[in-house]
Amino acid sequence: MVVSMQKKNKMKEFIGHRWVVFVCAIWDMSFAGTSYMFGSISPVIKSSMGYNQQQVAFLSVAKDLGDNVGLLAGKISEVSPTWRVILVGVIQNVFGYGLVWLVVTHRLPSLPLWMLCFFIFLGQNGSTYYNTAALVSCVQSFPESRGPVVGILKGFVGLSGAIWTQIVAMISFPDQASLIFVIAVGPAMVSCALMFIIRPVESYNKQSSRSSEDGSGFMFIYSVCLLLAAYLMGVLMLENMFNLDHNTITLIAIVLIILILLPIIVPIFMVFFTQPQNLDQESLLQPETRTSTSTRVVDGETSASSCLVKEDKAQKQTGLPVTERPGKIVKFQAKLSRVISEAVKKLKQKNGPHRGDDFTLSQALMKADFLIMFFSIVLGCGSGLTMINNMGQICQSLGDNNVNVYISVISISNFLGRVGGGFFSEVIVRNFAYSRLLALAVVQGMMAVGLSYYAMGLVGQVYVVAISTGFGYGAHWSIAIAAASEIFGLKNFGTLYNFLTVASPTGSLFLSGFVASKIYDYYAEQQAKQRVQSLKASLNFTLPYVARNEESLVCEGNICFSLTCIIFAVVCLFAAALSLILVHRTKRFYAQLHVKSLS
Repeated sequence: MVVSMQKKNKMKEFIGHRWVVFVCAIWDMSFAGTSYMFGSISPVIKSSMGYNQQQVAFLSVAKDLGDNVGLLAGKISEVSPTWRVILVGVIQNVFGYGLVWLVVTHRLPSLPLWMLCFFIFLGQNGSTYYNTAALVSCVQSFPESRGPVVGILKGFVGLSGAIWTQIVAMISFPDQASLIFVIAVGPAMVSCALMFIIRPVESYNKQSSRSSEDGSGFMFIYSVCLLLAAYLMGVLMLENMFNLDHNTITLIAIVLIILILLPIIVPIFMVFFTQPQNLDQESLLQPETRTSTSTRVVDGETSASSCLVKEDKAQKQTGLPVTERPGKIVKFQAKLSRVISEAVKKLKQKNGPHRGDDFTLSQALMKADFLIMFFSIVLGCGSGLTMINNMGQICQSLGDNNVNVYISVISISNFLGRVGGGFFSEVIVRNFAYSRLLALAVVQGMMAVGLSYYAMGLVGQVYVVAISTGFGYGAHWSIAIAAASEIFGLKNFGTLYNFLTVASPTGSLFLSGFVASKIYDYYAEQQAKQRVQSLKASLNFTLPYVARNEESLVCEGNICFSLTCIIFAVVCLFAAALSLILVHRTKRFYAQLHVKSLS
């Protein structure tokens, strides 16, 4: 009977353990990043609906907006439990992409382009609810380890595209349209299975956050992350080199699923194979408490006469009996406490919250720290995302047909950037008491170096720019989000996080639409003019140049993106300068945060 009760208590402790919440959030994020699969479903949408490339581009914009505009998810997370946030995401995901699947497979009549854009936006927007629920729950459950938590979660989001690709290859669907159905129901099924486990959980012992078990747990998950990245890279190389049969693909997918499940070992070990230490710590404190209490009792007995003398003096001064005096003192202290608390409250309302307090979105928008952080992300992420989106044209301009290899390199680098950015920024905060945003400035400087390398046209330039932009773009989301939770508080973290995610498409829209595409089209048009002039000279008669459509303009050579890379390198350096300004402004805050973590 006692053994069964102990097992029941252990299972209850296991279900409510914050590491179980974190591991379940990792699993949810591993299947939630469906935006990375749009490149796989866009060809079937284009062929089935008879769209041209410009119309497909509109669908891509709708997908990007849906994946990044999550303010409503943040607002709902502030007033509703986590399972309701996930449920809203599930409904949007299934309804949006489900209708797209029905239209593409002609089970429903064709819809106008704007309606299909809306449904793709609606379906992809469901992922913002999954992200918000997982990040808010885990950051509140691990307030002392925000960098590793955010980095690991965002890293698995970046890997979800590669994970789904292997699972779909194992299942071997009859057509590409079935992939849309998988995007509609796959993440929703995983989220429904975990929706009541993913929630904020307070640690049973505040000092356990600094225990060796937590550090060992994070190191184990980091090891799994590196192993998973190496495994996927090896799988991609094998698939590019050999034509694998279905049995081999199935084995690869099964091993991949096992690697994803490995982090559950951490909470299992902590709950079932580790003795709790909080009771021992309390027993060590009890003798000290008893000693101090007995000392106070002895002191009270030996000094009774002096207390009576003081009370007699007080009675002579105030004219009150001794029995009435304690009640008057309590009332006076309570009134004084109320006055002080009201004064402090009015002062806070007048001056607004300070760094480390809980900010609302409107309060954060009035602070220079938040605006500097936002524009730093706009410039840094905008440059990285624009280069990632144009990787196909970069390879085309250089006559390189290995675009799938470079996309895979970007995916793995993105994953390592998210995980590594969270880890190294945590080292900077914990070990050196520097601002976390120093890591962001370093990453943005690395991106500038990689872009400059491409502009110089050196050997391996595409690999260098793919690794630097992929790593840098991923690191932004682990470093900046963790810093935002520290500087602007956890109460409204969901709303603040979803506002910051808007920075990425904002920067990409500006830098891609007004910089990269304009420069590419200019050089493509100049090359077209040169071809016409050379043809005219060879034929010896006048041939007027007629400007062709933008879709038919093709640029060739390193010149197509070299100037763009130079501009983006300057943009990244400017973003790094903004980050360093924020480092200077938050230097004292992070020093105080480091002192508090040691106390």
